[in-house]
Amino acid sequence: MSTTSIDPNLLLSNKVSEQKKPSSVLGKDDFLKILITQLQNQDPLNPMQDREFISQMATFSSLEQMANMNQSLTEFLQTERQHSIIQYSEMIGKEVEYKTEEGEGTGIVKSIRFNGSDVLIELENGKEINSSTIQKISAPDN
Repeated sequence: MSTTSIDPNLLLSNKVSEQKKPSSVLGKDDFLKILITQLQNQDPLNPMQDREFISQMATFSSLEQMANMNQSLTEFLQTERQHSIIQYSEMIGKEVEYKTEEGEGTGIVKSIRFNGSDVLIELENGKEINSSTIQKISAPDN
């Protein structure tokens, strides 16, 4: 009769636990853990009322929906930024008139880039202007 030994690498006691970084924001997993702990440790002579449990589950559902909405909005904003740069790229090679705090000017658009949430337009003369300062776009005079 042969016996097989268990590989010690498979034992749970040898498993290195992953350290979770502390966060000041509670996520849906944290909320669910709190709810389960609350249910496990409630007083058996005075259990949680049904409406309290339903209220907490509704809160959990709302939290999950808000997290999903946040993710969807983030993806939507990324898509909009891509569309904006494509839209502004049609200005490359065009002459623009702009008005900034330093004064008015004109120039030929060389390139377009994002700076956070703003679209910056680089002119052939090396100057960068914000897209909101543009007052007129026209074909360059050749």
